[in-house]
Amino acid sequence: MSKKKSKYYVVWAGFHPGIYDNWVECEKQIKGFSGAKYKSFKTLKEASLAFDKGPDHDWRLSFQIQHLPESEKPIINSIAVDAACSGNPGVMEYRGVFTETGTELFRKKFPEGTNNIGEFLAIAHALAWQKQKRLQLVIYSDSLLALSWIKSGAARTKLIPSEKNQTTFEVLKRAEKWLASNPIEVPLLKWNTEKWGQIPADFGRK
Repeated sequence: MSKKKSKYYVVWAGFHPGIYDNWVECEKQIKGFSGAKYKSFKTLKEASLAFDKGPDHDWRLSFQIQHLPESEKPIINSIAVDAACSGNPGVMEYRGVFTETGTELFRKKFPEGTNNIGEFLAIAHALAWQKQKRLQLVIYSDSLLALSWIKSGAARTKLIPSEKNQTTFEVLKRAEKWLASNPIEVPLLKWNTEKWGQIPADFGRK
């Protein structure tokens, strides 16, 4: 009985791009090759999908949704946002990415805030960023509360203003002012974590 392969290696940029079933052969294709792009996968199915899609794809999302019917998949030509907070309140940051590739579009960090504030600011930032770029893509967030705050035009946070979070509240006020004078022209949708896995903008700290 042949030994089960534990890994498959995809080489996108190398001497001979392709899928290899052992590290020795993979290494031959990338060693000494400037700008080599390669990655290991657990199954041949995953490796084949990765090779076809290219090195800039968000593999977590691809593998999570590949078994779903088209009607149940997220709109991949979209923007996904998320926030993270070290403590609540604590050091807070948020970011936005292209859903399909995971390419980061923006990221901000503050000395103090809450996760809900970060989620709110991330959506507001994505709206303003899109308007500046003249894009109209769906925006996904995994926070129903932040989505409701955005639609009401105000962050209903219970965080008490202080010297430490002064910058956070300044940015909050700017975001609320922007929302008051700019109608929302793109769909704001809830990310279905149960079906699709963690949102592509996730910081991976759960």
